[in-house]
Order: sequence, then structure tokens, then C-alpha cells
Amino acid sequence: MIAYLAIMEETNPWRTLESEVKYDNNWIRLTEQQVINPSGGQGIYGTVHFKNLAIGILPLDENYNTWLVGQYRYALNAYSWEIPEGGGPLHEEPSESARRELLEETGMSARNWKEIQRMHLSNSVSDELSIIYIATDLIQGIAMPEETEQLVVKKLPFSEVYQMVLDGKITDSMSVAAILKAKLMLINGEL
Repeated sequence: MIAYLAIMEETNPWRTLESEVKYDNNWIRLTEQQVINPSGGQGIYGTVHFKNLAIGILPLDENYNTWLVGQYRYALNAYSWEIPEGGGPLHEEPSESARRELLEETGMSARNWKEIQRMHLSNSVSDELSIIYIATDLIQGIAMPEETEQLVVKKLPFSEVYQMVLDGKITDSMSVAAILKAKLMLINGEL
């Protein structure tokens, strides 16, 4: 019985009858599919394909301080505190995208990089893959945000940033995952 369930879990129970692109730009493509769902009923399914990776960086200095980036998020109609993050072209090495984003948003570069997490940000409707790094041995330079970004950067003790996650003051999914993962790594002596 267990072997049968394992095979069943890895088999796609959905059947696509038709697909139509409803919207397409430089960043996303929205497609509507006519489907037969796992229970055999006919329906529709909308999916969003992201044309970039989501890249997040948790900079951490030798005193366990980190940097958050604050900005107004149009889609939320709210201000958000986050780790430095941005998009990485699919054809580019993700670590190069991370280096560029950290420099762009904070002015920092780092001598040491460690990938700590890969995750899908909203896998019920999207294929967006996120890759998160911890950057250490930091060197401060000059930030160069994109023209569409109005950023505030602040340095905080990691313990305070962790508490912000617990208090719901940081809600960005990549930031929450990065901070919680880093906390576990600190507890386990992996940082």
C-alpha cells in the first residue's frame, strides 16, 4: 500500500485541455488553462510564470547586525521592511544576481556567500522560485538603487529583526524565511 501511495503522489492528476496566454510582459506571463481536475471535473486554472528568480540576501556582520530595506509596496498598498531582494535573470548565475542586488540596495559587497534556502513563493498559482543567501564579511560602499526604487536602509541587531518577524512587523515571505532559517543556523552553531 505504501509503495502505491508513493507512486500516486508523484503522478500528475491534472489534465490540460487548452491553454491561452491572457497577459504577458517583461516580468510575468499569466495563462488560463481549461483542465480536468483530480476528481474528474472540468474547470479552469490560472497560472503566473515568472521570468526571473526571486533573490534574497541576509547580510550579517561579525557582531550579528543585519540590514533591512524599507519601501512602499504597490501591490500591498503598504510599507514593507525586508531583507535586500530583487529579480535575477533565469540565464544568470543566482549568486551573481545576489551580489548585484546587495550592492544596488545597500551599497555593500561581501567576501563570503552561503545559499541557505530555496522555496516557491506561491506554488498554488505561480512557479516563482526564490533563492536566499547569507552574506558575511561585508564591505560598505555606495548604494545604487534602480530609478523605480525609493528605499530606506537601516542597520539593526539580528535579535531585533528576529523579534520583528515574531511580532508580525516583517511579513515579506523571503525575509521571514531567511530570518527564521538564520536563527536556526545560529542556534545550531552553523553561522
